[in-house]
Formats: sequence, structure tokens, C-alpha cells
Amino acid sequence: MRLLDRYLFREFIIPFAYCLSGFLIFWIVFNLFQQLGMFQDGHLKGKEVLLYYFLITPEMLSLVLPIALLLALLYALTNHARHHELTAIRAAGISLWRLALPYLLVGFVSSVGLFFIDEFVAPESAERAEAILKKRTPNLLEKLYFRNEREKRIWNIASYNLKTHQMIQPNVTWRLPDGTFREVHAETGVFTNGVWQLFNVQELHFKTEGDLFPVRIVTNTVTLSFAETPELIRSETIISTMNPKKAARRARIPIRDILNYLQLHPELSATQSANIHTQFHARLAAPWTCLVVVLIALPFGAPSGRRNVFVGVAASIVICFGYFVLQQLSLSLGMGGKLPPVLAAWLPNLIFGGTGIFLTSNIR
Repeated sequence: MRLLDRYLFREFIIPFAYCLSGFLIFWIVFNLFQQLGMFQDGHLKGKEVLLYYFLITPEMLSLVLPIALLLALLYALTNHARHHELTAIRAAGISLWRLALPYLLVGFVSSVGLFFIDEFVAPESAERAEAILKKRTPNLLEKLYFRNEREKRIWNIASYNLKTHQMIQPNVTWRLPDGTFREVHAETGVFTNGVWQLFNVQELHFKTEGDLFPVRIVTNTVTLSFAETPELIRSETIISTMNPKKAARRARIPIRDILNYLQLHPELSATQSANIHTQFHARLAAPWTCLVVVLIALPFGAPSGRRNVFVGVAASIVICFGYFVLQQLSLSLGMGGKLPPVLAAWLPNLIFGGTGIFLTSNIR
């Protein structure tokens, strides 16, 4: 890395660290006042509250990180322009795009890191935080209803552990290729070696739907080799219990869960298809907000002149407001079937990123 790149990076990383930590602290304090009554009703101890906020921090990074990146970058660029440093650098024959290389690299790395956090860290930590809030065992689901539409199989489980794959009182109903029906009622069950093992089982074989005299078989153990896996059940549960209004505000469903859900539900209604496909593309587009804010910050912060650094702060507020309003509107239209899912998810990035590239290219 050249000396200039190191200097620009150093002058940027310090305000970025302050902005990121400041936004996180502000959000935690704000959320604490909102959740205080719930914490008191749940009789949470101080260490449980601290653990709760530690666990939900990864989920909050998807919102805080791009804002902190934008504000820090506008501050750094405005400060450089105010002292005519950018003018001197460009007078030495260095183009604005070359000057912006360390910032673009930070935006790219932040986008990749945010994608990793959103997909592999935030979902599990958010589930553990929810378990603390509701005073229940982590990964334990009560009264689980699960349907495999592709194979017309229905599961009703009194209690299911997402981590250990153990079931209490599982009941499975499905139709066989010859047109007969089968029901299996068990006391317990577990997924092991790629199959479901059910214990203390009562089987019912129906010749037709609604048969009043089924054949009844009682056995100790039954092995079921079904397409349903713990991963598919987890994905179905996450999506089926997602609040539509809450989902419309942000892309909250991990990509692997969306793909699993589509595998189980090949025939979705138009509304369901628009919702789930918009979520899929939005999940892909959301992390690249970090790179987009770098592109849009360059034309607002790079022009030379003696400007107050608070101009960068004001510009970041306006840009963030416009971006997130457009993002929420676009996602809502996509989930409502008014826009194609791909366009609904990528439209804010295309508009703001394209505008940033155009404006930067026209700076003299």
C-alpha cells in the first residue's frame, strides 16, 4: 500500500471507529428505554440484559455499519477538502478514482463481512437473544406445525429442539402412492444418521381418507426416511412465523432458509412468490449498501473548497434518509407484486450507486 493510501486510510478509520461505536451505543440506549418494561416483566438480571444486547449487536450492524461508513467518509473527505489536500493530491496527477481506492476497498470488505454476519452469525445470535427475552430454552419450539407441500406430508410436534433435533410427541400424516393414508403417533423422536427415529409408536393405516376403521399397529421403534431434514424444518419455521410487516422493513430471512422453503413449497401463490423472491434478492443486495455509500459519498465530500465539516454530517443524514425511504418503498412494492423482485431489491443500490458514479465522473 502506498504512503498516500495509508494516510487516507488512517484519517478515515479513526472517525469511522468513533461513528460505529457511537451509533451502537446510541441504539442500545434507545432500545433499552423501549425494552425496559419487558426486561422488568421478565425479571431479567443485569448480566442477562448485557448478554441480550451482545447477542443482537450482529443483527443491528446491517443498519448501523453503512450509516457509520457514510458519515465517517463524508467527514474525512470534507476535512481533506477543507485543507485543500484533495486539490494538492489531484494536482500531482492522481485521479479522483485512484484517490478513492482505499475507500472503495473498505466498502467492498465491509459488504463481504456484512454478508457473512447476516447469513451465519446474526440469525443464531438473534434466536438466542429472543430466548433470553422470553425466558425459554434456546432453540426450543413449542407446538410446531410443519407441512411438506411437495410430498403432502404434515407434522405436528408438541416440542422440537432445533439444535439436538429431538421431538416430543411427534405426529406425522401423509398419503402413500397407492392412495392410502398413514398416521404415525410417537412419544419421542430424533433425527440421526440421516433418518428420523420414532419411539413408542402407534401407526394408523387408512384405506381411504376418512376411513373410520384404520389398521392399528403398536411398535417400539419406527425409522422414517423422509425428505424433511432438520435444516428444512428450521427454514420453514423461520419463514412461516415471520411477521410480514416486520419483514417488509428489512431483508431479514437468510438465503439458505429461503432456498429450503422454496424446495418445500414449489407451488406458491402470486402473493407468496412475490414476497419470498423479493426477500431473496433483497438479502443479496442489502450488504452492498456499504459499497454504495462509498460511491455516493465521493461526489458530496470530494469537491474542493473551505467547507465546514458539519456539511458532511448534514449530507449524510439527507442521503441516509433518502436511501432508506426508497429501500422500504421498493421492498414493499416488490412484496406486494407491484415491482419485479429483482428490481425491487436492487433499485436503491442502482439509483444511489449509479448517481454516485455519474457525479464523481463529472467532478473537475
